[in-house]
Amino acid sequence: MMYPAKAPSRRRWNKKNFWLLTMAAPGAIWLLLIRYLPMLGVVISFKDYRAQKPNTFWNNLIKSEWVGLKNFEFLKSPSTATMIRNTLLYNAVWIVLVLVIAVLFAVMMSELKNRFMAKAYQTMMFFPYFLSWVVASYFVLAFLDPTSGMIPSIQKSLGLKPTQFYMTKEPWPIILTISNLWKNVGYSSVLYLAAITGIDTTLYEAAAVDGATKPQQVWHVTLPGIRPMIIILLIMSVGKIFNADFGLFYNVPQNSGPLYPVTQVIDTYVYNTYANTHNMGMSSAAGLLQSAVGCLCIIMTNAIVRRLDAESSLF
Repeated sequence: MMYPAKAPSRRRWNKKNFWLLTMAAPGAIWLLLIRYLPMLGVVISFKDYRAQKPNTFWNNLIKSEWVGLKNFEFLKSPSTATMIRNTLLYNAVWIVLVLVIAVLFAVMMSELKNRFMAKAYQTMMFFPYFLSWVVASYFVLAFLDPTSGMIPSIQKSLGLKPTQFYMTKEPWPIILTISNLWKNVGYSSVLYLAAITGIDTTLYEAAAVDGATKPQQVWHVTLPGIRPMIIILLIMSVGKIFNADFGLFYNVPQNSGPLYPVTQVIDTYVYNTYANTHNMGMSSAAGLLQSAVGCLCIIMTNAIVRRLDAESSLF
């Protein structure tokens, strides 16, 4: 007579699980305190947040008056169309440019045979990413300052009238684009380079045996090999399309009023408005709106990617 095999017992708790949970606890606690607990503050978006007695956050939050969607009325401002247009257009252009240029640099660095030079180029490209926009703004100022900047000085030496860059809005879309690429391309290039190093070298050898040239190897081996990394970074970038880099748009143009038509974005508008009105509810409403739109963009982009290539989607 045969008896059914006894199912292995599942122990709900053992020493191994305890140590694994202990290792994961610091990260889980950090995520809970820094990322999830502050989400309770989104109710400020629907309240007229005021200081109460005693002046503690929770007491102020509870006793402040509910105002519904009043804090979202900043969208009715005459400058709303301008700041939304600037935010979306700058991010859309930069997503494409950073993607193309970063992949191009990563491919070029992967072809370098001298390891010392390859590391040197990686370091030089990656270094600007660690600089704050405050420091970067002084680099830009060294070129554009109307009294002692390099470009106005050259114009003076040629007998030309120096351009008042911080009063002239036309050059700033190009200046901001160059500044953003200078600071962020290196970081993306390193990520793509890491993905390229993970490609099986036998694929290149097989392509060379079949007579493929270097451009053909890049097109048929390298790019398909780093496609998952490209898609992941693209989805994450699209998720931040409604968010602007506050440091770039505030510090580099020196928050100059005449430049607002081309430098005013949602983040700088909210900051300037809060500095003048101290309306915390409006600032919270703008942040909630940006997060909601960003989440929606990630879901939509991931859905499109899942339809085209399910294996490359995030979820």
